[in-house]
Amino acid sequence: MNTPKRCPWAGEDPLYLAYHDTEWGVPVHDPHRLFELLCLEGAQAGLAWITILRRREGYRAAFDGFDARRMAEYTDADRDRLMADAGIVRNRAKIAAFIGNARAWLGIEDPVRLLWSFVGGAPIQNQWLTMEDVPATTDASHAMSKALRVLGFRFVGPTICYALMQSAGLVNDHLVDCFRYGQVTGGGPAPDAGMLRADPQSKIVPRSQ
Repeated sequence: MNTPKRCPWAGEDPLYLAYHDTEWGVPVHDPHRLFELLCLEGAQAGLAWITILRRREGYRAAFDGFDARRMAEYTDADRDRLMADAGIVRNRAKIAAFIGNARAWLGIEDPVRLLWSFVGGAPIQNQWLTMEDVPATTDASHAMSKALRVLGFRFVGPTICYALMQSAGLVNDHLVDCFRYGQVTGGGPAPDAGMLRADPQSKIVPRSQ
């Protein structure tokens, strides 16, 4: 049985492999799932993503399934409860940010449209040859970060915003020789890697919606 070619970061951890193979880079338009990803990417700050992924169910249990309306009503008692919860990374600043971000999220008329506006409403289909080609931030992630901060969000720096863009499929950052590249683009074939330049600025311009 041949092992499919994957992005190197997926490694061999079964949880990471499943995440890479079924979730990462798939376009997300559901507001609840986008809010969860926004929170979890913020929780990742200073940590490895696998640390958060292994605790994802703990986060869901602790934060009422990332129900923004419930989270927006959390009190000091909830903060204390969360600081005592071994199922999450117990960081007071990040817990406070989750609660504040829930309130900010509810203050946006259409948060899904806002986030997708930074890529013109459709996924950017990048054409990376190696992991070294993949940027940590882009102009779009800087713009998203700036806009979210103005709206009152925290733990939404440009790197976190780009990680959100990757995980939520606003950009397709699977390497072109990864078996998921064509699946994420909608089933089309991946570009011929031999015809691509290892150029971090090389990308397919997204269509407007």
